[in-house]
Amino acid sequence: MKANVLSLNGEVVEEIELPEVFETEFRPDIIRKAVHAIQSHRRQPYGPNPLSGTNYAAENWGPGYGLARVPRLKTANRAAKVPQAVKGRRAHPPKVQKVWDEKVNKKEKRKALMSAIAATAVEELVKERSHVFEGALPKIVVDDFQSLKKTKEVIDVFKAIGVYADVERARDRIRYRAGKGKMRGRRYIKKKSVLVVVGEDGGILNAARNLPGVDVVLVKDLNVELLAPGAKAGRLAVFTKSAIDYLEGWL
Repeated sequence: MKANVLSLNGEVVEEIELPEVFETEFRPDIIRKAVHAIQSHRRQPYGPNPLSGTNYAAENWGPGYGLARVPRLKTANRAAKVPQAVKGRRAHPPKVQKVWDEKVNKKEKRKALMSAIAATAVEELVKERSHVFEGALPKIVVDDFQSLKKTKEVIDVFKAIGVYADVERARDRIRYRAGKGKMRGRRYIKKKSVLVVVGEDGGILNAARNLPGVDVVLVKDLNVELLAPGAKAGRLAVFTKSAIDYLEGWL
């Protein structure tokens, strides 16, 4: 399997043989499992105050009132403290001790990463994620791309290689979140756009980070969630030549 290496102007510089990782079988089931495991590590334990539902001034009235003998508030006649009564405490509240982390086998994790990398070169899978691009996949550019320090220069390169339309798609679809999440640091819903995979950072991390939906990652830090956001593989990716060389030796 061969692919073209593009210059910063979008011209073909050379043709290279892609690493074997791009021929990996597509396994959406393993990819989903690996992504869920990564997401579970961000889950924060939660639970109520140990005294919730019990710190009331309530006592049993005893017989003779025609009411169930359960603890009742001293300032009213409603029940409290016991789980079987209306307005009582919860019988089985969430436990802080619960372990949310999901585990995945090393071989499955590796297989998922390889499969997700291979999916970036399959046009049908990339189009299923609604990405917009021109030309063949995968997109590979020269290492000079890693040294860009201005966002405008990154935009010019994206236009030259035919992926900037996807950044515009992500920009146009930024919208307010419905519900209380917008009060909790998640005000906007943003779509994922281009993933830039580089061998080393020469300034590109800062230059591209402000573009809507664009993520930049060193190839050694690549993970399944970046390649398959929402556990759906086929993200539009731009690799540098050195990143491809790293994948050759990595396999």
